[in-house]
Amino acid sequence: MSMTQETGGITGTKDKDYDLVWFVEQCLSNALRLETYIADCERAGDTEAADLFRRAQSDSRKGAEQGKALLQQRMTA
Repeated sequence: MSMTQETGGITGTKDKDYDLVWFVEQCLSNALRLETYIADCERAGDTEAADLFRRAQSDSRKGAEQGKALLQQRMTA
């Protein structure tokens, strides 16, 4: 059975819950990675690209916060 077919029987976590946890992790990981990209642009003097990456980083943080809030809501329900 491939991982894409796993629906909670092996992990004990339903797809929708796993997907939500994965989404939060990916948003946080992306925010960290974008910090490197921002620093690279700043060193090169490319403020336009650095600003793009800052906006993307802000969106990633926002997605992570929204996902964490939903997870918290569901865990306390």
